[in-house]
Amino acid sequence: MEKSGPEKLYLKTKDHNFTNLIYHIMKNRLKKLGSFVVLFSGLIGFSQTNLEVNVDKSLTKIQPTMYGIFFEDINFAADGGIYPELIKNRSFEFQLGLMGWLQPNSDRHSFNNESGLAQLVKYSDSTGNHNYIKINIKNAAGYELINEGFRGIGVKEGEKYRLSFKTANKNIGKINFQLIAPNGTVVGEKSVSLNSSEWKEYESQIIPSKTAEKAILKITFEGTGEILMDMISLFPVDTYKGRKNGMRKDLALLLEDMDPGFLRFPGGCIVEGRTLEQRYQWKKTVGPIENRELLINRWNEEFAHKLTPDYFQTFGLGYFEYFQLAEDMGAEPLPILSVGIACQFNTGELVPMEDLDPYVQDALDLVEFANGPVDSFWGKIRNEMGHPEPFNMRYIGVGNEQWGPEYIERYIEFEKAIKKKYPNMIIISGSGPFPEGDYFEYGWQELEKLNAEIIDEHYYKSPEWFRENATRYDSYDRNGPKVFAGEYAAQSVAIASPDNKNNWETALSEAAFMTGLERNADVVHLTSYAPLMAHKEGWQWTPDLIWFDNLGSYGTPNYYVQKLFSTNSGTDLISVTKDGAALTGQEELYASAVKDQIKKEVIVKLVNTSGKVQEINLNFKGGNLGSKGTLLTLNNKDLQAENSLESPKNISPVESPVQLRNKNVKLELPAYSLTVVKLRMN
Repeated sequence: MEKSGPEKLYLKTKDHNFTNLIYHIMKNRLKKLGSFVVLFSGLIGFSQTNLEVNVDKSLTKIQPTMYGIFFEDINFAADGGIYPELIKNRSFEFQLGLMGWLQPNSDRHSFNNESGLAQLVKYSDSTGNHNYIKINIKNAAGYELINEGFRGIGVKEGEKYRLSFKTANKNIGKINFQLIAPNGTVVGEKSVSLNSSEWKEYESQIIPSKTAEKAILKITFEGTGEILMDMISLFPVDTYKGRKNGMRKDLALLLEDMDPGFLRFPGGCIVEGRTLEQRYQWKKTVGPIENRELLINRWNEEFAHKLTPDYFQTFGLGYFEYFQLAEDMGAEPLPILSVGIACQFNTGELVPMEDLDPYVQDALDLVEFANGPVDSFWGKIRNEMGHPEPFNMRYIGVGNEQWGPEYIERYIEFEKAIKKKYPNMIIISGSGPFPEGDYFEYGWQELEKLNAEIIDEHYYKSPEWFRENATRYDSYDRNGPKVFAGEYAAQSVAIASPDNKNNWETALSEAAFMTGLERNADVVHLTSYAPLMAHKEGWQWTPDLIWFDNLGSYGTPNYYVQKLFSTNSGTDLISVTKDGAALTGQEELYASAVKDQIKKEVIVKLVNTSGKVQEINLNFKGGNLGSKGTLLTLNNKDLQAENSLESPKNISPVESPVQLRNKNVKLELPAYSLTVVKLRMN
């Protein structure tokens, strides 16, 4: 049968934007013909969905830890990232002692070197700082020592950079430091006069005259003879919270802006190490920075698609700094410790049960470091580092994503010891690396028998999986262990693929899934996306929440989804239903609702994963609500769209007003959108 009128127009066009325009024109012109408008709306996919929001009844409390941050030193997230030391291998401790350093005018193989030569000197096995360099300068005019930085050295015009180094010498009168751009232009320089033949630390500043993303640091000398150098450092003065040699400001502010409920550290697989010897040992990351024991990063050559043999952990960002960062952001510190099993995707090396005590003691000592009095052994070290007050740590994770009987028997020993000494400490256990299967089922079964408090679940799956699993926790035992969704991210291609993208489809699918996390806040107590950060040239794993280079950074669409949920988490879960049922994908719509007793707000989150505009009527039952509210909308018609350093806000929230009339809010949800509705409670 031949179609006519508006129905024919709809069938002939595939352009939703054009269809929407026609719809609005017709709707305005024919608004007096109510029945026709309703018919026309149905023909082009604008049928109204009525949702009821029960404001008065609180279903459960939203935990303050509901949305947090997972930090792991992968993708140059620490050294070369949020820990903004600009000098690579500043203390010459890399496996190749001069990695990152160049001597362009020297021939180290020649005994008749005419300009000079730097050589590594190993002087100690007892501290973290084993090496320094000895430079024999024969011709000061010809000798240069150059540091390449972390994929270059990024400096900004007019900013201050703290230059420091340690040296001992008799004949060299001055050291010259120059920041040189790739085109050879000197963009910043400083000369420092020396006045001691004994080891001494010097400090000065360089203020660049121009911005450069990939500068190098060139060091030259005035005088001839022998000079010893160590701990050569260049640090931005303007750091997060103004802390000396603190966190990189733009990256830390992106984290702070998420208003995280917790900071999980130091990561996932990085906790375990490929071998037990290479595991993360927190005690080696505290105390004076120059004495912290360097460790090769486990991600340095994990993936053939992105080998990074120069990836090390200097632990300038160590456990004290993690605790301090969490405190600065108002987040709960959540450390994860080795359970005596190396990464089971690598060696799976086990510490024998009879040798487990030192690992358990590390956990007990960590609680003392975080919370102990200043006259305790580890509390004293925290005090000496500048923090006499306790960090008030309440959570501790035992193992990352280990599996099998070996994990359970070791977890039991940790749990017994921690609860005996610190009965109020909340222990997080793990269910393995996958969200289903034998490992997962076995882990949950055994941990439930042990009355585990919180079980960590990880899922790296397709966008479709996230959309289809918004009901994942609807059937979980309300009286069983709580859940920490500790690592998750939609993979646009496949897990560990270098071709994964942080596109809008992945972010939107995560938003749909997160409504399910929020609806089940009585079971799900903590959640975090992973991994957190990636250097645009130093990455190993994609996708990632935040990307950066040496000068700038941006949040992905996934970041803005996380931020919208985290900054609008509320204090109490309330219901939002269609015909008495939760909205979990019917007509490609997802929803959750909360109220915030502190901010006096009602907040509804709506996700439209369809390619059409959908009309929604929110009917609010109970509550004394203000007539004006706020709408936050995150959307893009292109599911493959991304943000970038050049277009950091391509997909970012747009704020607009919304009106409450007769307890109703009428909305048009854009295609492929996350919408947050916020109303004041009077």
